[in-house]
Amino acid sequence: MTANPWKITSTQTTQIDRFKITIDEIMLTNEEAKNFSYIQFRDGVCILAITEDQEIILLKQYRHAVQSWEFELPAGMIEDEEEALYAAKRELLEETGYQSLEWESFDYFFPSPGSTTEKIHLFFAKNAFKVRDQALDPTEDISVSLITPEEMSGMITDGRFKHGAGLACWAKYISKYQHSFLL
Repeated sequence: MTANPWKITSTQTTQIDRFKITIDEIMLTNEEAKNFSYIQFRDGVCILAITEDQEIILLKQYRHAVQSWEFELPAGMIEDEEEALYAAKRELLEETGYQSLEWESFDYFFPSPGSTTEKIHLFFAKNAFKVRDQALDPTEDISVSLITPEEMSGMITDGRFKHGAGLACWAKYISKYQHSFLL
């Protein structure tokens, strides 16, 4: 495998709101020319926050793109020049009113590397505690609830929890802290 098997012969980029759409004309290894388009936007964070009482902080948020209310973990975009951990702390506090003094990075993942450049940094916030009310943006309508890890597993199993970054965060948590698997 070569480092970059496709040669980019031209690039066209268009900014639409918070998304940058890029169309690269590429030359494949077989010398065939093709267009390849993808979306570029800021990296993000997702936080699995567990309270001192071992409850998971769960959000229910309206998502216009899919026109439904979705269960999610706290998450958001990293602002310009912002470190991922700082963004995670900011998003947890803004969306939930909770904070934590014990943070662990669960690395990052690419939610859809075939069509976007997005990278989401995953974090575990231990012993989270409530310090204030939410500070939501005008486009955010978020309710916060606390659930047990067993309830979280049940929501994933029965399909009520579909948040991709939240699923990745939960998988990292389970693989690191709960090594017994039932097959």
